[in-house]
Amino acid sequence: MADNGEPAPDEQDSPAPPHSDGNDQWVILNPTSGTADHVDEVRRHADERNYTIQETTHEEHAVQLAQDAAANDVERLAVAGGDGTLHEVVRGLVEVSALGAVTLGVIPTGTENIFATTIGVAGIEEGFDLLDHGERRRIDVGFAGEEPFLVSCIAGFPAEVSVAASSDLKERFGSLAFVVASLQELTEFDELHIELTAISDDEETTWSGEALCVLVGNVLRFVNRGGQANVEDGLFDVVLIEQMPASDILAEATAQRVFGRDTEHVLHVQANQLEIRGLGSDPITFSLDGELNTHDELVLYTEPRSLTVCVGSTYEYTHPE
Repeated sequence: MADNGEPAPDEQDSPAPPHSDGNDQWVILNPTSGTADHVDEVRRHADERNYTIQETTHEEHAVQLAQDAAANDVERLAVAGGDGTLHEVVRGLVEVSALGAVTLGVIPTGTENIFATTIGVAGIEEGFDLLDHGERRRIDVGFAGEEPFLVSCIAGFPAEVSVAASSDLKERFGSLAFVVASLQELTEFDELHIELTAISDDEETTWSGEALCVLVGNVLRFVNRGGQANVEDGLFDVVLIEQMPASDILAEATAQRVFGRDTEHVLHVQANQLEIRGLGSDPITFSLDGELNTHDELVLYTEPRSLTVCVGSTYEYTHPE
């Protein structure tokens, strides 16, 4: 990466090797992701480009396959699945210190494909085309303790709630449509009694009290109009929503979306390190790219520009205004 933030020469468009034997380019294929009707199409594109296909057969198999790819000096690694499969692959690379050893391409075949959509990869063929000759960018990887994440880390919502929301809700409420959709799904929330410390450039922001949720975006931005965050600046986009009546949440989400302004019960900061500590008796449930775990306290940090990915034409290098 050049110092000015533009792609370095070796990160710009480059054609696929014309006579690859497939040993240096793999596709990890989750055959059951999404509606499970993508296998033939993925195999066809992979065969045309001489990719070695590695198919997952059980949960967390992608972790091991990613480690196998690193051990076999694979240079281009396509991930055909959803956000969960991608999360496993990145975890596998991290566990063998190979995060910087591959160029990662996303082949979106999952239910939501939040990461792929956010970086501008719309479909299977486009994902392979970008691996062939698309632009490469080095992006930040978030860590919650020792576990990596690309999309987001969320505290405060139960397992059945997703960061996805309907297009109608997104149009009305922007990225906080996630919160509105959650209110529609659930009859009650257990508030978080927490202390939060956010650090950026030696400046520290602290907050403690009752919160509805904490939304930590790596590639996602959770305020105003939402969309893609700057995922090359080494900073999380952090939103803490204080406990408040449901009617106030609707009003504040509307204000965030329509007027693009901060609101009374929504704290928005950017930070390269974040500590969330529970002050109650129960552990906090966290969702890392949709994968759930619990902690009494958790330290989050970024590894800036540590993963090379193929991005689409709508990917933005700087923070969208």
